[in-house]
Amino acid sequence: MKVLILSCKTGGGHDAAGMALKEELESRGHKAVMFDYLVLAGQKVSDAVEDVYVNTVKNTPHIFGAVYNIGMAVSRLTRKSPVYYVNSRMAKYLRPYLEKENFDAILMPHLYPAETLTYMKRHGFPLPLTLAVMTDYTCIPFWEETDCDYYVTPHEELKEICIKRGIPEEKLLPFGIPVSRRFRLKTNQEKARAYLGFPEGKRMHLLMGGSMGAGDLEKLTDKLWEKVRGKEGIAVICGSNKKIFQKLKKKYGDEKDFFVIGKTKQMELYMKACDIIYTKPGGLTSTEAAVSRIPIVHTTPIPGCETANRRFFVRHKMSITSRTPEKQAEEGTRLLESPARLKIMREAQKNCVSGKAAARIVVFLEDKLSH
Repeated sequence: MKVLILSCKTGGGHDAAGMALKEELESRGHKAVMFDYLVLAGQKVSDAVEDVYVNTVKNTPHIFGAVYNIGMAVSRLTRKSPVYYVNSRMAKYLRPYLEKENFDAILMPHLYPAETLTYMKRHGFPLPLTLAVMTDYTCIPFWEETDCDYYVTPHEELKEICIKRGIPEEKLLPFGIPVSRRFRLKTNQEKARAYLGFPEGKRMHLLMGGSMGAGDLEKLTDKLWEKVRGKEGIAVICGSNKKIFQKLKKKYGDEKDFFVIGKTKQMELYMKACDIIYTKPGGLTSTEAAVSRIPIVHTTPIPGCETANRRFFVRHKMSITSRTPEKQAEEGTRLLESPARLKIMREAQKNCVSGKAAARIVVFLEDKLSH
């Protein structure tokens, strides 16, 4: 098979899901091509969209939440939103690329290319098999106005909301959110710690704010370090947020058992090396953590789909949460003192998130395209 994976640079989760699919396809001998499809209109277009998204999420998350809620209201009133019309303009760039290449299927871990392909389909352009891949534990606004052949949902439970929003039941595939197979590997914690230079014999707390280092990361770090300094260690992953990286380096750079990390391609190792993770409830990071079977404290979400993600995880006992950084630090340290609660959380993660979504998607494609 030759499969195209179209993503978009609005948060790292979409790319992470796409890369997990690419990894799985290639491991089974198929060809996979993945890129940010906005680049077809020029790198400046892709950069502009990324900048607007990242700056809004980091600096004014309440505005992002308001836009999300407006989008939800608009999706109830119309079958063709402004988002659809904006993304339809990408058709003139995507069409010649698809005419030149010959793909057997197109996977979309992002709404935008699904909107573009829907426009092309409605205007008679012949398309290969199309699969939308949802990366949050809810049905975000405007999925229902797209017309893909199938929709991969994160969990069986989300079928109802998708059907209610107008996606036909026969198109829904509750396979889960694709994550790299590396998160399923049973890495020895001691070896992972030795490789990363972490201390032996001490608990390690992992803090992160997604690929952008969003949220109250500095405040949570301060509160947690007050509690564990001298007894336990902390690793903070700042992602692309250079400002928070420099601030934490300056403040804690000389502290023993304190590690400040920028971008990393070894997230699975950090999760295996640590005893607990504090993270905003992004769909991908939360899924990766659940697959790693690491206890999760969900921090303040970016309003919108992350609120739904946190609700889903807490309801299924896969994470705990609290409103303030101080309370989150308290809840995390208390959780580590309760083997019974830790066992319940890991069992819930195991029962709810298999980590095999990418493989299930590829097997589905193989079966579908062999007929």
